[in-house]
Amino acid sequence: MANSAFLAAMVLLVGGFLLLEQLTFLSRYKRVLLHDYLWVIAGFLTIVFVNVTALFYLVGRRVLLKDTGRKLAHVEKQLQTPDTIVRDLSERLAAEE
Repeated sequence: MANSAFLAAMVLLVGGFLLLEQLTFLSRYKRVLLHDYLWVIAGFLTIVFVNVTALFYLVGRRVLLKDTGRKLAHVEKQLQTPDTIVRDLSERLAAEE
């Protein structure tokens, strides 16, 4: 979740810099715009931040945890074999339970 929030913040920061570069003609009205529309801009940015964070989180879950069930089943099968390294791990897991 922290990585998703960090990526979302970076995307919004880069987008903000690109937007400010294109809207230099509004710099004369900065005080009026911020005074009248600060809460609207802050609310919009919050909503966009939450949505972009959710998007990155969803993509990360889909891409990084794609075959987790199959991988865990494979580890479970290995724990059932009489291999020495796996036996040590399964004994340690059994002792923790």
